Amino acid sequence: MTGGRRHREWTDAERLEILREAFAPGAVVSHVARRYDVSRTLIYIWRRAALRRAEAAFVPAVIEDLVEPMVASAAGAEPEAAIILELADGRRLRISASTPPALAATALRAVR
Repeated sequence: MTGGRRHREWTDAERLEILREAFAPGAVVSHVARRYDVSRTLIYIWRRAALRRAEAAFVPAVIEDLVEPMVASAAGAEPEAAIILELADGRRLRISASTPPALAATALRAVR
């Protein structure tokens, strides 16, 4: 980059395209930076920001082998849970296998 100081607004789609290209196997970040006329440092800043957003959206799952499967034996008993989320405050969200997908998605978005 030469000449006077420039400031350009990059859209999220443009940033994502540059990041994909810059960090593709065999890619050289400085070559991609030159091709798009953006500083190499800015590409790394975008990458760190994208990774932070991805980490914030990631929820680790713990899979446990149960010795005996949970079975609803009596009327009114809870159905077997397909997903059990243990929240940081100690509460649990149980989603049974028979839950409609739209309801499960809404519940998961609500605890986000």
